Amino acid sequence: MVDAVLAESGAMQSRVRDLPSRVVVYLLLAAGLFTDLGYRQVWARLVAGLDGLAVAMPTSSALAQARRRVGDKPLVALFRLLAGPPAGAARWRGLLVCAIDGTSMFVPDSAANLAVYPRQAGTHGGSGYPMLRLVAVVACGTRALIDAVFTPISVGELACAGRLLGCLRPGMLLLADRGFAARTMIEQFTGTGADLLIRDKDDRRLPVIRRLPDRSWLSMIGPMIVRVIDAEITVTCDGKHHIGRYRLLTTLTDHQRFPASDLVTLYHQRWEIETCYLELKSTTLHGRVLRARTPTGINQEVHAVLATYQTLRLAMADATACRSTTNPDRASYTIALNTARDQVIHAAGVIADTTIDLVGVIGRAVLTDLLPARRARVSPRVTKRAISKHRAKGTIDRTNYQATFKVNIVPTAGLTTDPPP
Repeated sequence: MVDAVLAESGAMQSRVRDLPSRVVVYLLLAAGLFTDLGYRQVWARLVAGLDGLAVAMPTSSALAQARRRVGDKPLVALFRLLAGPPAGAARWRGLLVCAIDGTSMFVPDSAANLAVYPRQAGTHGGSGYPMLRLVAVVACGTRALIDAVFTPISVGELACAGRLLGCLRPGMLLLADRGFAARTMIEQFTGTGADLLIRDKDDRRLPVIRRLPDRSWLSMIGPMIVRVIDAEITVTCDGKHHIGRYRLLTTLTDHQRFPASDLVTLYHQRWEIETCYLELKSTTLHGRVLRARTPTGINQEVHAVLATYQTLRLAMADATACRSTTNPDRASYTIALNTARDQVIHAAGVIADTTIDLVGVIGRAVLTDLLPARRARVSPRVTKRAISKHRAKGTIDRTNYQATFKVNIVPTAGLTTDPPP
């Protein structure tokens, strides 16, 4: 695959070098595993297991020149080849459940980066580093990337989401939060043929076209018929009750095949994409700023990190698929990441065998130490990276508590209007 994308992008070296283009791509992918190390230290781990072989020991300058020579196109193409749901990904009533959302990352504040990636302004004076906005579509369960794009932070999430429409197709069910509930965005999503389950503002006025037996109802947003579900979710934790209100919009209008209470429960899967971003930004990047000091380097680095993440996710999905009773969310991303790091240092499997093992060492490590079954827990949603080191919100209880949930579909709220008889 690496050779193919190098040939396609015209980045294959024209003469024999100590750092062939293929090896430079491996270096960039390995840097996506060892994000806390400089490129010379990443190179040292790439060659650590090659005892007795004459290997190059390039300088930092040579590694930088090699990365510039290869450019970003091969890494972009490699991620495009890897992106997509794993083979045999689980379906919910015949639909591949996906989620869309955005996040942000920090880039070095070099003059070249600042020309493309601005700092985020705010009442606190703006961020210390330039920022980019990443928006992705993730397959729930396996958390594999269907597609991803990133832009300067000045570009909004909806504009980024418009660039992901090409990965949506019939047979998908897209989950989104209320930030994507604009009429134009809903029209673009549904225009791809994919179905939609999206949270909406509770006070949005919508006409009632027809009430359904499960207390949901049909309405119109522009020319589109949508189904509206108003629900109360009661969370019981430590003997205390908290009631939250949800309004969901969906293109799944068959109330018999898709009962309202089932859709409300399913919508909780939207948080899979938040876990995906946690794995990328915290587990992989350790909350660090990206390395590259040029926009082309940022494009190269981000796609290398995404390609590495997707490769691990596909290996994990292949492993859990071998056990039909194992839920994919029990696979530990941390174990997969650390096992991949070990494989690089040991130079294990650098020569492909004639028999391809789809599960492999990474998969077996994941299956050996599965996470416990997911528990129903609640935790306060607070800022993880404070702007100030001083406590601004007082004492916050960050303990995770086990909880029980009850879903109640409520009748149509008074903010809606019935059509005239």
